[in-house]
Amino acid sequence: MQTPKTLVILALALSTTAFVAARANAEELTVISFGGAVQKAQEKAYYEPFSKETGIKIVAGEYNGEQAKIKAMVDTKNVTWDVVELESAELYRGCEEGLYEQLDFAKIGDTKNFVPKAVSECGIGTFVWSTVLAYDADKLTTRPASWQDFWDVRKFPGKRGLRKGAKFTLEIALLADGVKPADVYTVLGTKEGVERAFAKLDQIKPNLQWWEAGAQPPQMLAAGDLVMSSAYNGRIATAQKEGKNLKIVWSGSIYDADHWAIPTGTPKQALAYKFIAFASSPGPQKVYSSEIAYGPTNLKAVEALDPKRVADLPTAPKNLEGAVASNTQFWVEHGEELEQRFNAWAAK
Repeated sequence: MQTPKTLVILALALSTTAFVAARANAEELTVISFGGAVQKAQEKAYYEPFSKETGIKIVAGEYNGEQAKIKAMVDTKNVTWDVVELESAELYRGCEEGLYEQLDFAKIGDTKNFVPKAVSECGIGTFVWSTVLAYDADKLTTRPASWQDFWDVRKFPGKRGLRKGAKFTLEIALLADGVKPADVYTVLGTKEGVERAFAKLDQIKPNLQWWEAGAQPPQMLAAGDLVMSSAYNGRIATAQKEGKNLKIVWSGSIYDADHWAIPTGTPKQALAYKFIAFASSPGPQKVYSSEIAYGPTNLKAVEALDPKRVADLPTAPKNLEGAVASNTQFWVEHGEELEQRFNAWAAK
């Protein structure tokens, strides 16, 4: 028979166990990004040092930008993702739909320390990246110099890769058709411009191989499946570090920023802010851009980087010559209809 004293001790033990379990659960944060080389760099620059400094365990996951997953969590009030990496158009659209928390920048940092494109109502930019033309220098002895060359299947025979989606693919088609970088969205904003982009894609459709995840273009190029492809510059830079003879053509690149956002309704909002503030500070961002060739959004991180490294980033002045700044508002307004049109075209 248990004595009152024994019962008290037992109750205290159970209470302590429950507290420890609850604390352990509370001190985990789920962060979702696009995986691959991006996630490896995030682990070294953000996840590991943040956990070491705060004791908060990062549970890292990856996805391919599917907003439907986040919407389902928010709508059912069962939010299990605490911080999510997003491209600009998805961030803005999701913000309008109430999928992401409106950020309190007092908990993150002075907005004057960031490049303007990084600061928005529901997100803080984490890096600047470019979609570039990449090619296998072992397969092509003549260097392609533009998206016009990408379309030239006689001079450059072989399969070429494009991202399976309207965004950036339509811009690339117009660039290949001679539209100036500054005029791309003006043209694409017209019915005639959309028809022009799809007509241009028709020309090389038999020679196309689609990719859907950022890790695929360097893999396809290295395997000899493609001779050239659109690709994220950081993924190609990582493959180069691994000894692959892949090259980048910066002319006609399309640059944008990825952002951190907090899904609406996460019970770990306070921890999410802690992580985002850490990942937005100069030191960790410098480490990130040293690991993968994406530009930091914190201006103080840019100042701290080796000038040689800066020259390899999308934000280098030389690399911005002839580049297109992704028009987020355009894709917020027209993305749904253009993606539907693209999917129907690609399925034919």
